[in-house]
Amino acid sequence: MANFYVNIDHVATVRQARGTSYPCPVKMALMAEAAGVHGITAHLREDRRHVQDDDIRRLAAECGTPFNFEMSIAEEIVQLAEELSPPQVTLVPERREELTTEGGLDLSGSEERVREVTARLQARGTAVSLFINADTASIDRT
Repeated sequence: MANFYVNIDHVATVRQARGTSYPCPVKMALMAEAAGVHGITAHLREDRRHVQDDDIRRLAAECGTPFNFEMSIAEEIVQLAEELSPPQVTLVPERREELTTEGGLDLSGSEERVREVTARLQARGTAVSLFINADTASIDRT
């Protein structure tokens, strides 16, 4: 049976666009869990354009289902993941000019850093997934 995770990023996008404290992505995550989802996903971007650090901290603490922390390999975000030790992370690319993630990690230029981050997070018991392009070169590098 497949698992169904809900990504709450764009709940935070609406909140940030309004400049208010609502809608609250954590409340939406808890509502989704109550409705039966298997997990929650949230992406903390380096520019903090939607999800904020406090959202990630609260999701890690309050989610009753597995929390998947989507994140870049930027050191400050890696350190937050190490602090929180979520059940799982998905390493994703960051390109400031895109509105939402449009492609996978370019492992040809960051393979060593991805391996380092993966080892650090796995040492804390966190499962690590990579968001990569579905091409032979990317798959062969994993």
